[in-house]
Amino acid sequence: MNLRKLLTAALLLGLGLVLHGLTPPILLGMRPDFLLAMMFMVIISGTNPMETLAVGLLSGILTALTTTFPGGQIGNMIDKPVTAFFTLGLCLLLRRVHPVVKVLVVAFSGTLVSGAVFLGSAALVAGLPGSFGGLILAVVLPAAVVNSATVSVLYPVMRKVLERNQDKAAGADGGPGGLRP
Repeated sequence: MNLRKLLTAALLLGLGLVLHGLTPPILLGMRPDFLLAMMFMVIISGTNPMETLAVGLLSGILTALTTTFPGGQIGNMIDKPVTAFFTLGLCLLLRRVHPVVKVLVVAFSGTLVSGAVFLGSAALVAGLPGSFGGLILAVVLPAAVVNSATVSVLYPVMRKVLERNQDKAAGADGGPGGLRP
């Protein structure tokens, strides 16, 4: 991972961590996971399997630090790497699909997978405060809608910013659009 991609990933995951820590619980102590949305954006923007593993593990660690769900630390450490690789696979399958559709499908289905893996692992570790299906419907499904909207709005902005920075970097070293003759 080059320095620019590494910094972009770190900034997005840091922003996701802050949003995850500030978001109030929706139901039974569970809340939308904005760090997950940021993880999707990092992976959609192009990662290889090793980078995906690093992003998934780091996302799991960061989310585990801010979880309020009993047993959520272990659940997050399991669900984020699994979801990261699911996302990478889905991105590879959808590489020829229109980017807007790809982003929506990845964010929605990735959130569903993340929620199911999280709840399943949390059920094994500490139990659930409600039924699995009820929590999927009451928390994970709304979170999938929120994450889809978040990623579909923020991803094009991130792409524009990255493209501008690449253009400026090329201009600074005398490349196309540079100031040097």
